[in-house]
Amino acid sequence: MNKIIYLKEHSAFMALMFLVLIFSCKQDKTIKISDERVAAKFELEGMSVEDLQSKMQSGQYTSHAIVQMYLDRIQEIDKNGPSLNSVIEINPDALAIADSLDNERANKKVRGPMHGIPVLIKDNIDTGDKMHTTAGSLALADNISSHDAFIVKKLREAGAIILGKTNLSEWANFRSTRSSSGWSSRGGQTKNPYMLDRSPCGSSSGSGVAVAADLCVVAVGTETDGSIACPASMNGVVGIKPTVGLLSRSGIIPISKTQDTPGPFGKTVKDAAILLGVMTGIDTSDAVTKESNGKNKTDYTAFLDINGLKGKRIGVEKTLLHNHEAVDALLQKALDQMKSQGATIVEVEFMSKYQELGNKEFDIMKYEFKDGLNRYLASSNSKMKSLADVMKFDSQNEMTAMPFFKQEIMDSSQVKGDLNSKGYIEAMTELPAIRKFLDDMMTTEKLDAFCGPATGPAWCIDLITGDHWTGYGAYGPSAMAGYPSITIPMGLVSELPVGLSFFGRAYDEPGLIAIAYAYEQASKNRVAPKYLKSLVGK
Repeated sequence: MNKIIYLKEHSAFMALMFLVLIFSCKQDKTIKISDERVAAKFELEGMSVEDLQSKMQSGQYTSHAIVQMYLDRIQEIDKNGPSLNSVIEINPDALAIADSLDNERANKKVRGPMHGIPVLIKDNIDTGDKMHTTAGSLALADNISSHDAFIVKKLREAGAIILGKTNLSEWANFRSTRSSSGWSSRGGQTKNPYMLDRSPCGSSSGSGVAVAADLCVVAVGTETDGSIACPASMNGVVGIKPTVGLLSRSGIIPISKTQDTPGPFGKTVKDAAILLGVMTGIDTSDAVTKESNGKNKTDYTAFLDINGLKGKRIGVEKTLLHNHEAVDALLQKALDQMKSQGATIVEVEFMSKYQELGNKEFDIMKYEFKDGLNRYLASSNSKMKSLADVMKFDSQNEMTAMPFFKQEIMDSSQVKGDLNSKGYIEAMTELPAIRKFLDDMMTTEKLDAFCGPATGPAWCIDLITGDHWTGYGAYGPSAMAGYPSITIPMGLVSELPVGLSFFGRAYDEPGLIAIAYAYEQASKNRVAPKYLKSLVGK
């Protein structure tokens, strides 16, 4: 989850965010960008899923060769070179799996668009193989799952190759109120490939960075509130946070059964849509997926429409203006581009209800985190069998498990009661108000979607005082409501990406994909990272 939620318990939070200075670790009057490049040209740079399939079909590449190139790339720039530190573990069987899929192709069996395509997945998603599932925590360093998560099973059935696991904000950013996004005790600090001293955001830090840096073509993350949208924004890629219930959560280390969902990252809307489609399905181990019956699709590329903005009414959050002039300029350009494609822009205020309910949301998460984690650990292969065990381990190994920040969120979750507690039941009766609020506004204003800046430009990595949020987060209401959102590149500010988030009604992934694709094709905002070292004073 993205820490914008649990920080909202402080009454002055939103006001303080607007005062953060983010454009330089040093507040120099004149700023220049360090132009030292630290990454070499890569043969697969910028390639899409479709490009890779075409090259395998022609015989130019095999899946084995593609996997090997990505493995070499990971070694070159993730472990060596700029040391992005986005991949926490490599699948030792990846090449062997690629060989078997190459054999299938040679025998005229191609399972679909993901056949032979390497995918990286977040290290809170179970794989029933030789890899660990740890949520980035040393406490779970012994946890090797016996079974694939449901979405991993779907990926394998589609012919995807699980290349490895990505680093994340430890426990998906649900440990400390002043943690650094992309840092975990097991994996260390992930870096932003656009500027190496800047945050990659989180909690799906490694997944967003890996796609941006061509360590894979697509990746899987998870979101509770912002953990796909924020890394997508700050790493210049596309992230889809689906409707809660479209994708199964079984086999994923949980925070909130109300809001958790996995979702895809890609460099393009099309790649993200391809990956989304192969992961859908009804899972008897996750009752919420029953709600997607008749609403889920196996091919979301059918909704890629270059005219997807024509006749659409898009609600823009006006209170997110006048926070930073450079972001304002990007947003205005985006709105003008949408208008040029036939959309009508309507100024609305959708953040107010989200902010009003923020403390209730955080309370619900703490109850559900304790309950869900205890259930997950009880049946895991780790020696840790409860949240209490994890907290005890961290306390006993403080120098390695908690060298920079502690576990205040875990502390406050542990003292919560069970899901029959009065506090939980009362909070749960209030949270659905966000859904009615958004649905009513969409009906009254005849809106097809909402939009607004996902984030500002990335702040400097700070392991001492933690993240420095920048007053945006237009994706937040969709996360709280369990509704879908898509975050897509909106442009650069001083070489740092900023994303635009679209969101709409439950299960309207098709409509959002059409809108996001039309905007992507009209704007062509994404540029590859340059692996710059920093902004430096002149």
